[in-house]
Amino acid sequence: MSALRRTAAAMALAVATATLATAVATPAPASAALPTAAIALGDSFISGEGAGAYQPVVDATGVARDFPGWTAPNSNAFFCHRSANASLHKASLPGIQDRFNLACSGGQPHDIAAASSARASGRQVSAQLDQLRAVAQTHDIDLVLIGLGSNNSSFTFGGVAEKCANRFIADAWTGWWEFWAYLNGPVEQKPCSDADLATAAQITAATAETTAAVRQILNTLREVDADGQHRVVLQDYTNPLPLELAPTYHSEDNRDDTRDKFRALGAERYAAGCPIHRASLAPGHRFSQGLGSIVNSTRTTLAAEFPSTDLVYLNVQRAFDGARLCESANSPTGTLATPIRLMDNPPNGTFVTSLSGKDKIAIQRIANTCVTYFQTCQESWHPNAAGHQVLGQCLSGAAGTAARSVACVRAANGAITVS
Repeated sequence: MSALRRTAAAMALAVATATLATAVATPAPASAALPTAAIALGDSFISGEGAGAYQPVVDATGVARDFPGWTAPNSNAFFCHRSANASLHKASLPGIQDRFNLACSGGQPHDIAAASSARASGRQVSAQLDQLRAVAQTHDIDLVLIGLGSNNSSFTFGGVAEKCANRFIADAWTGWWEFWAYLNGPVEQKPCSDADLATAAQITAATAETTAAVRQILNTLREVDADGQHRVVLQDYTNPLPLELAPTYHSEDNRDDTRDKFRALGAERYAAGCPIHRASLAPGHRFSQGLGSIVNSTRTTLAAEFPSTDLVYLNVQRAFDGARLCESANSPTGTLATPIRLMDNPPNGTFVTSLSGKDKIAIQRIANTCVTYFQTCQESWHPNAAGHQVLGQCLSGAAGTAARSVACVRAANGAITVS
């Protein structure tokens, strides 16, 4: 063999050997898959307000805040009221390994991208998107539950509830020639109308705010989700009160709520959890439907902007049918919502369950405690632990559906369907 042929053969052998070595070399170990997670973002109907078993909440300084006492500032992070009984924790979510409740009672669209404390009456927690990014560093986010719309720069659920309940109490305990005054000023003595709760213009403004906030969430998920695959569930709201009260709550001592002064009836409805004019019920349900329209419109708009995103609208407005406050004669027993409950001043953790025999001065003092220490009454008219259990079933259905818009409905026998 010539020297030239020997050189060429040697070169071919070297190339073949290198190729074989590359082919049989042990591959570099693949990075371990991140554990999967479900995330909750938004406000009180998601955080678990009313369900008890509230867990410590990490504040904006990185400190976990446990219950600070009833007279602590309401801005304390703990009062986000993230409950171990929240629907996120009660839902059946196959394939999900860990769950993170980042929602905060009183949360607004503002709080998604900015610290809640940066606005009036906000809490000392970081922006929810910052909390979301922290979870994404250690987990693959597969499900996101969002509840936004009931609180915004135009109105809040708590403000609406406070207004209508106070009007009823003022009407029940004072005459037409008297006025009812507490720390927020005089209170009217007439039922709430639609315009008292939210005007069409306010609903439109709230829809724009909510849509912008959810858009920020979707854009952030695009950036941080490990595999880019996630389902986003937009849940709306259910009314804690029925369209009509059970007959037992219509009148007491031959006085209904259209008469002047009806203290016995006022005390009866308070004890049952529903201090409200009957004439306020229908506007209240139209308000709830308006909140549903905010969430549904948000989903419709963003589904067009993010066609590849798995975005589901979860309508829960009928999830409490047959089990609302004062819908039956034994309320609040067996209901799915927390009754309005106030503490006397100074607050000590003992709720006032009866207003019987109290005069208007005592009632004013109790009402003012809620104004000064809002945490003492913020659970009122929110889903209780049983209610969040039902909402967990609603979430289970939304997490597994092929549809993009579903309604969660409670039947007369208590069965829950999502379709």
